[in-house]
Amino acid sequence: MAHLIRAARTAQYLAVRALTVHGLGHPLTFALLAAASTAAARAWDRGHPVDAIHTAPGQRARRAR
Repeated sequence: MAHLIRAARTAQYLAVRALTVHGLGHPLTFALLAAASTAAARAWDRGHPVDAIHTAPGQRARRAR
């Protein structure tokens, strides 16, 4: 199931890059945002909590301890 988290992170990363390069109105940005949301929804449906995809810096520090 780790592949679902990895897919969601990758899709989100690519969407942010497209947003930065092309802006919000670009069709590629829309497509990548849709892919990112779909991947995150699949991970959620399989029982992964949202923070498994994106953790806040404070949460990462606490987990490392």
